[in-house]
Amino acid sequence: MPLRADQLEAQLARSLAPLYLIHGDEPLLALEAADAVRAAARKHGFAEREVLFVQPRFDWSAFVQATASLSLFGARKLVDLRIPTARPGTEGGEALRRYAARPNPELVLLVTMPRPEGSGWWKSAWFTALDAAGVVVEAKPVLRAQLPAWIGARLARQGQHAPQEVLEYLAERVEGNLLAAHQEVQKLGLLAPQGVLAMEQVAGAVANVARFDFEVLAEALYAGEFAHYCRALDGLRGEGESPAALAWRLGEELVTLLRIRQAMAAGRRLDQLFAEHRVWRAAQPRAEKALRRLAVARLQQAVRQLARIERQSKGVGAGDPWDGLMRLGLELIDGTEGARKIG
Repeated sequence: MPLRADQLEAQLARSLAPLYLIHGDEPLLALEAADAVRAAARKHGFAEREVLFVQPRFDWSAFVQATASLSLFGARKLVDLRIPTARPGTEGGEALRRYAARPNPELVLLVTMPRPEGSGWWKSAWFTALDAAGVVVEAKPVLRAQLPAWIGARLARQGQHAPQEVLEYLAERVEGNLLAAHQEVQKLGLLAPQGVLAMEQVAGAVANVARFDFEVLAEALYAGEFAHYCRALDGLRGEGESPAALAWRLGEELVTLLRIRQAMAAGRRLDQLFAEHRVWRAAQPRAEKALRRLAVARLQQAVRQLARIERQSKGVGAGDPWDGLMRLGLELIDGTEGARKIG
């Protein structure tokens, strides 16, 4: 049964499943989800815990033994299986599939791992077996548009509330860094009283810990959110990111989106095109935004412009590549018209 991380608490309040698989790209949410499962297991009498790390050359017979037997003291236990590579391999996949077919009623299995790379892994025999036998929790990154509400919910847990403008301010200061957002919320719980938080209280207590990466930049660009795109671009520049690398990655994605957009005009299904062009699940929401907004002509123009920016960043073409990336954001605010001059 697949769940979002924020749905796990309600599921655990209803019942404890025989196994849980937690995967995803957001470490804070994955850690909190795993902690919640461990706490629920202890509450239900699974007092002991055995931790197994799947390192290179891991002996899967250790997993089979751990899940087949009780503890030395006869107590029910939780087996905490951690797969840092997110790939159990052929032997591991078969061991997980066999266990899921006949879970041990005297233990809870908790499997944690990052989100696997590539496509089709969610259709693998071991993953579908775990999904069928227990609960799968995906720890997805919190999107920028969802961040104020996420912060508001965290504040409410500690008896604090904030107007929307304060939540937006907090979101801007911690954008792209969910662990920092969590820490800032906890700091406000210590420094400010319960009740409504004023902007002055928050501004004096919260540090600027925003962190930006390529995904944040691309999300803002494809959605036509220019101010957000500028903040991400400035943040990446301040962190020493290479404009050549940004131009190359954006160019690669936009070439792919251009091909998909052209194929869609011929009646091809979007899910098939995503699989064919290896657009992974994590990138699909922002890709869909771009495909809804950006016409073929606009995508073609953007691809040409990014090629120029890449040449500029290598000293081949005239002009500043950072100015070129900024101009690109301006030109993609409106995705339906043809190319337009800026400046």
